[in-house]
Amino acid sequence: MKLSFFGAAREVTGSCHYLEACGRKIFIDCGLPQGVDVELPLRFPVPAGEVDFVLLTHAHIDHAGRLPLLKKLGFKGKIYATPATCDLASIMLRDSAHIQESDAEWQNRKARRSGRPEVEPLYTTPDALAVIADLIPCDYEQIVTLAPGLTARFRDIGHLLGSACIEVWAEESGETKKIVFSGDIGNAGQPLLRDPVFIQDADYVVMEATYGDRDHTIPPDYAAELAAVIQRTFDRGGNVVIPAFAVGRTQEMLYFLRQVKERNLVTGHDDFLVYVDSPLANEATTVFLRHQRDCYDQEAQDLLRRGINPIGFSGLKLSLTGADSKAINDVKRPLVIISASGMCDAGRIRHHLKHNLWRKESTIAFTGYQAHGTVGRALLEGAGELRLFGETVYVKAEIVRLSGISGHAGRNQLLEWVKAFSPTPKRVFIVHGETAVCDAFAAHLQAEYGIPTAVPEYSGVWDLAANRETDAGVPLRPSAKKPVRGKTRAPAYIRLLAIQQRLSSLIGDASGWANRDLNKLTDQIASLCAKWER
Repeated sequence: MKLSFFGAAREVTGSCHYLEACGRKIFIDCGLPQGVDVELPLRFPVPAGEVDFVLLTHAHIDHAGRLPLLKKLGFKGKIYATPATCDLASIMLRDSAHIQESDAEWQNRKARRSGRPEVEPLYTTPDALAVIADLIPCDYEQIVTLAPGLTARFRDIGHLLGSACIEVWAEESGETKKIVFSGDIGNAGQPLLRDPVFIQDADYVVMEATYGDRDHTIPPDYAAELAAVIQRTFDRGGNVVIPAFAVGRTQEMLYFLRQVKERNLVTGHDDFLVYVDSPLANEATTVFLRHQRDCYDQEAQDLLRRGINPIGFSGLKLSLTGADSKAINDVKRPLVIISASGMCDAGRIRHHLKHNLWRKESTIAFTGYQAHGTVGRALLEGAGELRLFGETVYVKAEIVRLSGISGHAGRNQLLEWVKAFSPTPKRVFIVHGETAVCDAFAAHLQAEYGIPTAVPEYSGVWDLAANRETDAGVPLRPSAKKPVRGKTRAPAYIRLLAIQQRLSSLIGDASGWANRDLNKLTDQIASLCAKWER
């Protein structure tokens, strides 16, 4: 029984954990790294066709975004997730595939003009659609039998609609081990969502630590803090631009904006307009409304019983088409514009930055974590200019972070969650955090509470039967080279490596073949090598 780490190991994004148990090979999440200073891993720790199934904690791309790539490389299993996660993943993976295709096409137009080799998208819309067909919905608290000796249960973790921590029970040689994968632990008191559940027992815990070094500075009134930003920006004639993750954060912001309007917290700008400029966010909002009865918290349920839409209000405009998006720039009054992506690395938000960053009247208001290497992180750290669509845009707008509005638990909430385990787990693996944060949080757990911890390295392997680290891992560490978005040949190389793995498996299975077939295969491989050897 082994556990390996192939994402979110000493970094915040790209979650992918690999469990070998009961003769099965399992991924827990299969996320796409975002804004990190390493290349995408060119291989998975096992040929994609050998992965039996995937357990998905939630639909965010840094946890689900490599699933279409896994499918492209030969995955034939099923993906288990909550019903809301299945619905959200369906729209997010299609959107991610569209971005991959669009980025590749943009790069290829430039490549054709300059005579450079063209690139492939990491994956395509058909790959995403094939993955969506593999999604298996599992209700919260339902015990799911995955294979003989292997069961799982999804528990509400309060991070995103449908998000879950996952309990896995694996029985080998008459002994059962329980491993808990936290996913992303939600921030208590969020609008719409229930608070994270506490779990009482586990042998091993894989736990996120995004904010393991600090607590959120929680304002006494979220709506009032947001209203203050809107008031001063509108008073000077500018727009409030909110880069927001299309799924989760956008709906939270709509909840707070409804409160702002309901309580008349912004004066002198009656019934101000709020544009949601993200087709994905608009589609996700529909999913939120579909799952309001099984996922919303008590406060939101009370609003529904009173006939109030918790995320709807007068003045809300949904921008669906490209023409709708461009028309926002022609509105001659101060606006609130919510657009994706939340870290400003792609999507329509970049157009709104281009039109507002240079205006000292406007405000860019960040509401979520900004990973290293992203445009959002650069702005928060004081960048004076950005390159957007081939031109330099100077930063004159006010840049603010709305404190306390986070989908991730702060340090004290993380401590409360992990301290609820009784007896103490044999080991808690700290993941999904920057290196210094993970190290400090792990050291604190061990020193203050006597909880055995480990901060795994990328591709690190832990023998769960012996409770020790092993060197029997797959050497797949990414290069330290910083990637250039859309300019790498990695997708084509990924396919080549996948064929290498298939060929290796084929040769391993060929020992019992007839000599005639063995000679034929050998001649074909030799001929191919002779053709391509340089």
